[in-house]
Amino acid sequence: MRALRILLVVVVVLAGVFIAVDRAAVYFAESEAADRVVVQGARIGSTDVSIKGFPFLTQVAGSELDEVDVKVTGIETSAGGRMLRISRMNAELRQVRLTDGFSGATAARASGTAVISYADLTEAADKDVVVEYGGNGKVKVTGAVNILGRTITRSVLSTVTLVDGHTVRVHADKVPGEGIPGLEGLIREKTDFERGVGGLPNGLKLQKIQPTADGLEISVTGTDVRLAG
Repeated sequence: MRALRILLVVVVVLAGVFIAVDRAAVYFAESEAADRVVVQGARIGSTDVSIKGFPFLTQVAGSELDEVDVKVTGIETSAGGRMLRISRMNAELRQVRLTDGFSGATAARASGTAVISYADLTEAADKDVVVEYGGNGKVKVTGAVNILGRTITRSVLSTVTLVDGHTVRVHADKVPGEGIPGLEGLIREKTDFERGVGGLPNGLKLQKIQPTADGLEISVTGTDVRLAG
């Protein structure tokens, strides 16, 4: 009986040591992975990586992680000659294969959300154009034009859509012309625009876009998403 108790104590101690070593390995791996996440053609601000599943060491031994969550903030990329910044992107990765001596990683499947703030969308719009949330899934775009020495400013409610899976289109639902010839066309030249969205890891594609109070929320999904290496 005494021998059995001793054996149980030893098992519990070894299990505790294994868990501690496993968790320490996870912490180190998350830190290393965050430093190695790259996005082709873009600069990124900060990256946070969270590796799920237990035990971690057996996953590493098999060169595949069950689930990895990645949060990237401040993705900056050029779009139509203008800088377009993705405020943040959260992605859930599944079946992440480790390659090239653990220096590379590719996820079999991925899904997540990218957010473009209205301040960043304003920066990507034409000069003197302001983009805000308009409520009810619309955005409010304000622009000014000069007609015969007179500055005319208009705010319009606009619909935001995805074009060809990689371009954000902002189009005013209606522009009041007020009987001024050519006014609607001039206002639309300011308020209607398209911007390509880059800066996503290879393999991720835009699926759906929805204006919210916090910004443009874009659903992303993909297969064979390359994160590093």
